[in-house]
Amino acid sequence: MSLQTSTDTLVTIFGGSGFLGRHLVRALARRRYRIRVAVRRPDLAGHLQPLGTVGQIHAVQANVRYPASIEAAVRGASVVINLVAILYERGAQRFDVVHTLGSERVALAAAAHGARVIHVSAIGADENSASAYARTKAQGEKLVLAADPGATIFRPSVLFGPEDDFFNRFASLARFTPALPLIGGGEQKFQPVYAADVAEAVALAVDGKTKPGATYELGGPEVRTFRQLMEYVLATTGRKRLLVPVPFALARLQAMFLQFLPKPLLTPDQVDLLRYDNVVSEEAVREGRTFAGLGIAPTTLEAVVPSYLWRFRKAGQFQTGQA
Repeated sequence: MSLQTSTDTLVTIFGGSGFLGRHLVRALARRRYRIRVAVRRPDLAGHLQPLGTVGQIHAVQANVRYPASIEAAVRGASVVINLVAILYERGAQRFDVVHTLGSERVALAAAAHGARVIHVSAIGADENSASAYARTKAQGEKLVLAADPGATIFRPSVLFGPEDDFFNRFASLARFTPALPLIGGGEQKFQPVYAADVAEAVALAVDGKTKPGATYELGGPEVRTFRQLMEYVLATTGRKRLLVPVPFALARLQAMFLQFLPKPLLTPDQVDLLRYDNVVSEEAVREGRTFAGLGIAPTTLEAVVPSYLWRFRKAGQFQTGQA
């Protein structure tokens, strides 16, 4: 019997049409895996097709709230990857439903079909956190490992890349406001990580090059405070704006109103999340559960971020001074 090749292997990716998902689809397509992208709206996943060859990438309808759709999406797959997450709650899209119950359902369905499970969580996942986002992320991890003790879990820090919701958000905000807020004083630590690097780490797990049952923490090459990141955004976009410290209590009060915007600028839960650092733990570094342990050299902010933040400059790519 011949050995199985990547072209014989079907990988199902839940949430594969999102920001991280498109980088992961590209990484797996280069490895010649067959890819099934399980999303709520397959009609909006057409942008993934050019990332592979004809017939290599196929989108199907699935929703982590509905077990039957999950079961259909994992059928025949050798590896199942769950990227599904939300940053704020809306209607039926609740943290406990998506991050906890949904993660468990995906892992149970994959285990029932004998597929390996790869679950993408987040640095800061903690059952004791004041943030519901962080608590449900941790609960989801626990349920995934209960369903499949050999599952591989990844915890990335804040993702950056052309479609990110971090640098783009604050660069856009700086165009219209005279100041940027530093919630809690802006001393929280972050370790921004390039989405393509995280995708490469997940692809290595698909290749079978990670430790079963291990949780990997993925951060970029530099740790910076929130204040330093805001200064970087302003320097990169060539804008001069005040950086105003905002106490957590006041930020939370403001977030009570901002959370009702169509796309919230800030929610009370995000304020709670900002009370904690978002960096790789010393334990993960010591045990080799990082990019270094996977042989990946993470990409710097300077290598990528200016290539897409230039559009927020007053004169676009032609601007050299500050505004």
